[in-house]
Amino acid sequence: MPVTTSTVDLTGFSAARGGSRRLTGHLTRPSGPGPWPGVVVVHEALGVNDVMHRQADRLASAGYLVLMPDLFTDGGAVRCLVPTFRAALSGQGRAFRDIGAARMRLAQDPDCTGRIGIIGFCMGGSFALLALSDGDFDAASVNYGRPPKDLDKALDGACPVVASYGARDRTLPGVAPRLEAALDRLGIVHDVKEYPEAGHSFLNDAEVGPRVLRPLMRVAGIRPHPESAVDAWRRIDDFFAAHLTAEDRTG
Repeated sequence: MPVTTSTVDLTGFSAARGGSRRLTGHLTRPSGPGPWPGVVVVHEALGVNDVMHRQADRLASAGYLVLMPDLFTDGGAVRCLVPTFRAALSGQGRAFRDIGAARMRLAQDPDCTGRIGIIGFCMGGSFALLALSDGDFDAASVNYGRPPKDLDKALDGACPVVASYGARDRTLPGVAPRLEAALDRLGIVHDVKEYPEAGHSFLNDAEVGPRVLRPLMRVAGIRPHPESAVDAWRRIDDFFAAHLTAEDRTG
């Protein structure tokens, strides 16, 4: 399905929430008439790049109104990366308010049904994991996101979660079973899977980052794994269809 992407100014929404002084986002619309369920995409640590745009395009092609806020708008990647990572680990900071601003923008769009999910990759997966219990989202896809120390507290009251991790991800050993156990304890609807042959960033369709660092990233298990990605996307598609579009179809 063809899609169209435009850059939107989210500053008014972020200012209203005490977020960034300047915030832009990339709004990707499916073709044809709406309304559609919305999805907020939270980008990986390397920022908004071609890979992240293709992830947004994929979701829009599946029938979602997609908004990806650029969390590095106000200062650039170099200045914003460290404080944004700190926010992802602590559960506090302007990045969370910026993500909330993106959700607010989708909720006010006449082409959005009002049902909104969130999906995050790498650093964005950590944000998605920590944004679950506010009641703002109807479903979440967490992809190799680092969990907080107190998982039960962070997940209490969370929306349904589909999560994907790689067993060869040396940065997140044992996270998938720990996350699944917490979701079981709390009675939260979930689908958690760890892929034996995959590492970090396995859902990316191309390598990212400075070329000089890519050999080191491969050694660390940070690379695409297309076979695992196919199954992970199937699970994400099915999960979002069940929790974001099912009620729209039934009225």
